Amino acid sequence: MSVSMKNIVLFVTDLQKAKTFYADLLGLPLAGESQMMMEFFPGSGTTLGIALALQDDARALVGRYTGISLNVKGIDKLCDRLKGGGATFIEPLEESPWGKMAVVADPDGNQFALVEMPK
Repeated sequence: MSVSMKNIVLFVTDLQKAKTFYADLLGLPLAGESQMMMEFFPGSGTTLGIALALQDDARALVGRYTGISLNVKGIDKLCDRLKGGGATFIEPLEESPWGKMAVVADPDGNQFALVEMPK
C-alpha cells in the first residue's frame, strides 16, 4: 500500500478574485481550473487547490490562518509586488537568523506564510 498527498485546498468566495491574487499577483503556476476550483503547481507531487466554498462547512473555513508556508526565492521582490497589488500583510516581511518571512492574506482573508531560507 502507498499513500501520498494529492492536494491541499483553501476555500474562497470569489474564484475570479482568487485567480487574480494567486496566479497574477502571487505568480503561482496554474495546473488547471474549472468553474468551481483551480489547482496550482503543475508537475509537483502536491497541488494547492483553491475552491469555491459552496457548503456551510466550507464557508466556515474561509478567512483564517491556513498553516501553509510557501517557499519563495526573491521574497523581497514578491512582497513589493504584493504590496503594489493591494495585498494585506498580517505580518510584514521580517528577517531573522534562519531567513525571511511574511504572512499575507488573500482577498477572502486566508492567511499563509511566505518564507525564504538563506542559501
